[in-house]
Amino acid sequence: MRLLLTGGCGFMGHHFVEFLLKNTDHEIVIIDKLTYASLGLSRLYDIECYPAMQGRVKLFTHDFATPFPDEMVKEIGPIDYIVHMGAETHVDNSITDPYPFVISNVVGTFQMLEFARIHKETLKKFIYFSTDEVFGPADIEEKPLGFKEWDRYKSSNPYAATKAGGEELCIAYENTYKLPIVITHTMNLFGERQHFEKYVPKVINYIIEGKELQVHSDPTCTTPGSRFWIHCRNASKAIDFLLVEGVPGDKYNVVGDKEINNLDMALFISSVLDKPLKYKLVNFHESRPGHDTRYALDGSKLKNMGFSYPVSFTDSLIKTIKWTIDNSEWLC
Repeated sequence: MRLLLTGGCGFMGHHFVEFLLKNTDHEIVIIDKLTYASLGLSRLYDIECYPAMQGRVKLFTHDFATPFPDEMVKEIGPIDYIVHMGAETHVDNSITDPYPFVISNVVGTFQMLEFARIHKETLKKFIYFSTDEVFGPADIEEKPLGFKEWDRYKSSNPYAATKAGGEELCIAYENTYKLPIVITHTMNLFGERQHFEKYVPKVINYIIEGKELQVHSDPTCTTPGSRFWIHCRNASKAIDFLLVEGVPGDKYNVVGDKEINNLDMALFISSVLDKPLKYKLVNFHESRPGHDTRYALDGSKLKNMGFSYPVSFTDSLIKTIKWTIDNSEWLC
């Protein structure tokens, strides 16, 4: 099988490449324009099995928000699966400057769907990798288990809106052109080689350096925000499962096995590091409008299909913290 993956040099993307190399015999075609978030090719090169298996990987440096040149389409060749993970993802950046998010996440998805149409006769599945943020805040009283796959959307920030826009394009192309689209909503990812602007490596950095961490909370500065967290390896396993079991035209929530608030997450990291945490609860809505206190998804659909995550949240997080300390060059 030949699988095309956008964003394969990025954080989630390179973990999925590692999963495919270790667990399948798929040939992998990566499309990545190598933005700051990709960190060049360093993530791919840091995968232990990559040097021995890189013959199965073909990399094209291309901005998928622009049309694919005919010669590139020919060189890519036949494709059985497309997994569209590439995107602009940092919420803060989307609030500061939404334009790149519209181009990458909406126009880029359009271009990938157009590329998929070229391979319509042989394409088995097109997986669009979306986010829990399209639903907006999940009030604990109204949505204690989180949003289901087809609940209404209420984007709180430009990033979420552009991912929702990409989803609607996918649905339109499934309805109009009969492309085999599968949509996933994934919650907060963590794992090895994560960009230091993200929460887990940021907390590790602050604890090591003894800096005060500002923890996202409600407007009263008494209740920390909360998320469901999932390691990229677990998310990769779920995507691989949906390549086989996912039904075109449907959506699936890929949810971590445990909800934890931002302060407890930081305190857990502190306990693993055996170093004190300096922190302050702050109302991020004043300085960072568009952030929600609680995100939550109902993961029962995937669970009822017989899927389970191979490694627990706690074990995954401990392993990630220890790996990051042993590979501190990824903290800066």
